Amino acid sequence: MKAMIFAAGFGTRLKPLTDSIPKALVKINNKTLLEILIVKLKNFGFLEIGINVHHFSDKIISFLEKKNFFDIKIKIFKEKKLLDTGGALKKSENFFKDEKAFLVHNVDILSDINLKNFYDFHIKNKPMVSIAVQKRKSSRSFLFNDKNFLIGWRNLSTKEIKLSVKNQNYKSLAFSGIHIISPDIFKKIKNDGKFSIVKTYLEICKKEKIIAFEHTKNYCLDLGTHKNLKEAENYLKK
Repeated sequence: MKAMIFAAGFGTRLKPLTDSIPKALVKINNKTLLEILIVKLKNFGFLEIGINVHHFSDKIISFLEKKNFFDIKIKIFKEKKLLDTGGALKKSENFFKDEKAFLVHNVDILSDINLKNFYDFHIKNKPMVSIAVQKRKSSRSFLFNDKNFLIGWRNLSTKEIKLSVKNQNYKSLAFSGIHIISPDIFKKIKNDGKFSIVKTYLEICKKEKIIAFEHTKNYCLDLGTHKNLKEAENYLKK
């Protein structure tokens, strides 16, 4: 199975740490976020991994060259300019040309989600995209109908709501930074350059099935803040 790690961001919430290293190389208990995630992906059978890089990209490449991840093929996608999640995905299209569903995982997400179960869920339901979501407080969230199909997006901070499918009841679920995507999505992407994958999802969910994988009972933490890094240290020691 193949996976994509989004690791190109500036990690501004983790300054001053990220003034000298990329977010992917920030450490928890002496292990980088990137290593923790790669090992997890490998343990769940994802043995071909693409990684997009930008901020201090050479440091990530150097780290990967020195670190020996046995039995894993790693492909680097270097971005001269940040492409955001949608642009990064489109740039990696050829890596996923074997027409099998693949997993996308933000480098700054720590969870105890069983990724194999998540992958099997996607294969069983056959959507275009399966999105890992939880019932928790978040300033931004996806909106799903009664059948758990994506129909919109909401930003509580700005009170903005985007509904791709109207006149339906909806529930709000927070995105966990992990999704499984069928390669047919590349035929649906109409944008170029820098754009968010959320934009694509909101465009295609009018006709394609994008489904929620709700895992509210799982542990899931955004490692993009100093407070959460400390919490993650304690969690991983247990």
